[in-house]
Amino acid sequence: MQRYAARRARLLAHMPPGAVAVLPTAPEVARNSDSEYLYRHDSYFYYLTGFAEPESVVVLVAARGDAPARAILFCRQKNVEREIWDGFRHGPDGARVAFGFDEAHAIEDLDGEIVKLLADAPALYYALGSALDARVRQWLASVKGMARTGVGAPASAVDLLPLLDEMRLFKDDAEQATMLRAATISSQAHARAMRASRPGMYEYEIEAELLYEFRRNGAQAPAYNSIVAAGANACVLHYSANNAQSRDGDLILIDAGCELDGYASDITRSYPVNGRFSAPQRRLYELVLAAQSAALQAIVPGQPYAGVHEAAVQVLAQGMLDLGLLNHDIHGSVADIVANKRYLQFYMHGTGHWLGMDVHDVGQYRDTAAEGKPSRALQAGMVLTVEPGIYVRPAEGVPEEYWNIGIRIEDDVLVTPEGHTILSAAAPKTVAEIEQLMQSQ
Repeated sequence: MQRYAARRARLLAHMPPGAVAVLPTAPEVARNSDSEYLYRHDSYFYYLTGFAEPESVVVLVAARGDAPARAILFCRQKNVEREIWDGFRHGPDGARVAFGFDEAHAIEDLDGEIVKLLADAPALYYALGSALDARVRQWLASVKGMARTGVGAPASAVDLLPLLDEMRLFKDDAEQATMLRAATISSQAHARAMRASRPGMYEYEIEAELLYEFRRNGAQAPAYNSIVAAGANACVLHYSANNAQSRDGDLILIDAGCELDGYASDITRSYPVNGRFSAPQRRLYELVLAAQSAALQAIVPGQPYAGVHEAAVQVLAQGMLDLGLLNHDIHGSVADIVANKRYLQFYMHGTGHWLGMDVHDVGQYRDTAAEGKPSRALQAGMVLTVEPGIYVRPAEGVPEEYWNIGIRIEDDVLVTPEGHTILSAAAPKTVAEIEQLMQSQ
């Protein structure tokens, strides 16, 4: 638990003496009737605690004078009868020892204890605008009711999440190792799906291959709803039905990744269900692959995050002209296409996002402290996805041979001091790799 304690210490170092931070975990959510969705902790809470039980709150109190800093957990009490039905509970005493807290109390004691902690605290840190707002108002009202005894309420409320966002943006060695393992499991799942695919299979049959590989290798769950899109469905960016039947000649676009020990992977591959790219499919695929290669070359410490997208767009715009998707006489040069965003007809999303505990992870994309808020510089320890694509829907002036082809190629990338490392490199990606894998079965 040392790394969680170290994170709490880093956060406390940003808080003034005596300030209090409060952070609850996620609630359990009803699915229907008396059934609940599989529980998943709050990422911020887990980042600071490593504790995965519901109905829990962590409270941090910054050192002041002779009083040391304190990390206090509120959680469910031990309950042998409920453990028969729902499984093991640490209880306050067990959690305090196992997870390295200074104190631990029953969750039912939170309201009474927090009022004592907030008395004379200079500031309260929590997620402003969250479900905790109403409860915070009650706590502060109780503290103000003690004014006649000379006790003061916190003079300010500070949003806790931006501080944690910046911390979470940079992954330590343990986080990097977990994310590499998650990406490797997901890479193996994509390869399994390719090997299993045959014309006539339903999208959900292919999805089942992914899910099997995730769980077989110890991943707890998918990191997000898997996309398995055959043919024209690949042109729907957030396609989720996964119930269509593939046809001979279709490309399959799979956007899927597992979650392992609280960290997400996010990989997309596109491949022909019959194991052979047609000539039009190959031309579009090689274009997207070239765009990704250009984007990857832009991942160097000190270079702007926005440069990743800009590099991909330059290659895609040139390719759209070369393949006749856009017309030079109508749409102009590559510079014109980029400046006027004419490429949006076929490429309408960004080239990536931060990746971590959440699949679209936290952290600013701009340097908000600098004038004009320019794109922030990439730094070692950041992890991002790189996912250019092209989506060709039937339209006047668009060559029919490209209609209903959707392609995206996405990898998980760690920024290193020297450049970058592709965490998901084990997923087959080149035309030759994909065709060889599929034809070997």
